[in-house]
This record gives sequence, C-alpha cells and structure tokens, in this order.
Amino acid sequence: MTELATMEFHPRPQAGEPTLWAFPAPERGRLGSGLTLLSCDRPGQQIVAVEVLLDAPLDAEPAGLDGIATIMARAFSEGTDKHSAEEFAAELERCGATLDAHADHPGVRLSLEVPVSRLEKALGLLADALRAPAFADSEIERLVRNRLDEIPHEMASPSRRAAKELSRQLFPAGVRMSRPRQGTEETVEAIDAAAVRAFYEKHVRPATATAVVVGDLTGVDLDALLGDTLGEWTGSTAEPLPVAPITADDTGRVVIVDRPGAVQTQLLIGRTGPDRHESVWPAQVLGTYCLGGTLTSRLDRVLREEKGYTYGVRAFGQVLRSAPPAPGGPTGAAMLAISGSVDTPNTGPALDDLFKVLRTLAAEGLTDAERDVAVQNLVGVAPLKYETAAAVAGTLADQVEQYLPDDYQATLYRQLAGTGTVEATAAVVNAFPVDRLVTVLVGDAAQIKEPVEALNIGPVTVVSAE
Repeated sequence: MTELATMEFHPRPQAGEPTLWAFPAPERGRLGSGLTLLSCDRPGQQIVAVEVLLDAPLDAEPAGLDGIATIMARAFSEGTDKHSAEEFAAELERCGATLDAHADHPGVRLSLEVPVSRLEKALGLLADALRAPAFADSEIERLVRNRLDEIPHEMASPSRRAAKELSRQLFPAGVRMSRPRQGTEETVEAIDAAAVRAFYEKHVRPATATAVVVGDLTGVDLDALLGDTLGEWTGSTAEPLPVAPITADDTGRVVIVDRPGAVQTQLLIGRTGPDRHESVWPAQVLGTYCLGGTLTSRLDRVLREEKGYTYGVRAFGQVLRSAPPAPGGPTGAAMLAISGSVDTPNTGPALDDLFKVLRTLAAEGLTDAERDVAVQNLVGVAPLKYETAAAVAGTLADQVEQYLPDDYQATLYRQLAGTGTVEATAAVVNAFPVDRLVTVLVGDAAQIKEPVEALNIGPVTVVSAE
C-alpha cells in the first residue's frame, strides 16, 4: 500500500458568511477649552492616529504673505517653550511617533501617529506644539529658505506646473484659490517669524479646532488623557471664519505652457463642480470612476490599450473647499479633472481621442457592466482601504473640514451601491461637458499648437513656463 493511499483527507474548508461592514462612527465630545473631539475605538489598531484641524484657511493669509500658513504648519514641530527643535524631534523619536502638518484651503492640519502605549507622551508633545510653539527666528528663516528651494523644482515638474496654470485660469486673479497654495517666491521671501507669530495668535485657538483620535483605546481613559494634554492648550473664544463663495470661469479653452524641446506633453483638463453636499455627488463619483478611475476605465481602454498614447489617464473629483450648509449661503466646490501625459508627436491625436471618448459617453452612456465594476471597486474594497487607524482618522477629519455629518462616509457607500447606470451617466456627462472644459497642456508649443488648434475644442493661448 502506498503512502498516498494511507493518507487521511479532510473536506475543503468552506467560506463563512460575510459580515456586514460599515465605516465606523465616532463619538463626539468637547474639552473645557472649546476643542471639539471625535474619537473612534478600533480594536487591534495599536498605532493610534490623531488629526488636529485648525481654522486657519489660506483665505486668511495676509495680503502679500501667501504661504505663511504652510510655514506656520511646518514650524509647529520646530521647538516649543519646553524643547528646542532638536530636542522636540528626539522626544518624538523616543515615542516612536511621527508628526506631520500641512496647510490647504480649508485650514491647517496636524497628523500624529504613535503606538498606543506611548500615546500620553506624544499627546503632550502635540499639545506643547499647539500651546506654545517657539517660532524661533532662525527656524523660520530656515523653513523659508527650504520653501524657496522647493519652488524651482515644482515649476520644473510638468504636473505641478499644469495644476498651477489650471488654478490661475479657473479662478479670478484676486481670489486666493487662483494662486499657489504654498506661496510664490515673492510672497514666501516676505515671511518672517514676527508674521508667523501674528498669524498664529490671530487664527490658532482650541475653540475653533477639532481633534480626531482613532485606534485601539481599550483600557485608555481618553477623557483624562486628553484633559491632561490637549486640555492644557487654551485660548480665546472665537467664531469660525466666514467662508467666501467660489466662482470659476470654465469657458472652453486651451492654454499651452510652453516647454521648448519637451518630449512629452502633460495634460490637465478641468473645471469646478458640485462638492459632497450636493445630492449628485455619489453618482458623480461612480461615473467619474467609470470614465477614468482605474486601468479598466474608458479613457485608459482607448488611450492606453488601443492607441498606446500613454501609460495612463485618470479622471477624478477633488473637493477644494466646502461651506457650512445654509439656505442662500455660499456653496463649496470640487475640482473635476482629467490628467495624464503623452509623447509630443501624439499630443493632437491623443487629445482628439480623449474628447471623442467624452462625446461618445454623452451619446451612448455607460454600460451596466462598467457600473457594476465601479461599484465593486469602490464599495467592495472599502474595508481594506480603512484597515489602518490613520485612514479612518483622515476621512473623519475630511468630514469635519467639509462640514459633513459623522455618518457621511457610511451613507456614501450605501448611496454608491444604490446608484444606477443612468444616474451615473448623467452625472459624469454633466461633470465633463466638452464645451466647458479648460485644457492645460505643458509641452513644446512649436510642435503641438497647430494640431491642437485643428481640433476646435476652444481658442488656444500660449504662455511661458516661467
């Protein structure tokens, strides 16, 4: 008898019943200082994520000091009244923590990640950074120099240069949203420590801030912990800053940012559209994903697989800034865009085929198969997307910035699953009307201007890359 004949075989394990999943709902609270708190217990997540949102939007930057919010954000980790910049960095390292900060149109955000066993120490450091940042002259000068060094590299990046030009084209010149988020050489050079301190004193206070804490909080007395750390940060009461309406000019046109000798052309085609407060958002997300959200989308299928023009083209919607929902009040907006790059000789044909995809979509609509794949990719993999505490904390922070209810993300997934093909088609066609798109091309104008003009997708203007 062979060894195989004497082996005992067991039935193949069967898959269990799938468990229902929903985006976690946070608990809300408030410290005595007025700081709003959102906490979410995620068993097993031993790395705790903390997001602190400050009501210091780019619109609040003083005239001529664009970029000061970015410098202030970076300076929060450059020393406090207790630690020098080097000591502060060393204390964070001892905690096994990371602290990042950035400024955007809605405000300034600080992001902390730390093992739960060292949460108290790290929260104390975060509280010190918010309560009493040093803003030392030498550190601010260094951050300004670093930022000035970054700007030429950004200008040399075709994708960054295209984004800068699209913002300049869409928004009125006097509006902050039309200018680079992190400032220009002229405005950054004008920033000093005194200006940073003044901006901090005017806009940073717990009464208009929110902290989000996500992780395994089993056995953690979070109220006491926060009271002893972030609770030490105090400040005057104040109302949130008013939100101005967003206006944009999406008259169909083409702008070529001239890069003589460029072997590729960077494409960025966009306009503004509804944000997440609009009922059309779920259908818009679904339709946009079908258009250019993945390698199997329509744009990639034509421009990448069939024609070989590009390694990939993406369509997306990104919220720029939202406003508190109020009858007759200002509304927010999202950037709706298509981006990619093609080789210079094929710029005209690729752009022609891209617009043909949009026209075909308007004429024939999406298919049920496209809709089903998009729902599966967006909804079916959501539990994997939110495996980490940082992912959950970031989404909750986005909801706060965008004045959305705490159950928004969970509701969105239900809405996506219930959106039909017809609704998704209508939403994406309205999002990308072929006659209301601003097309920015960063490339060699001498080679691409004539073939682009022949497409008749709008008047063509050439600007310098400088």
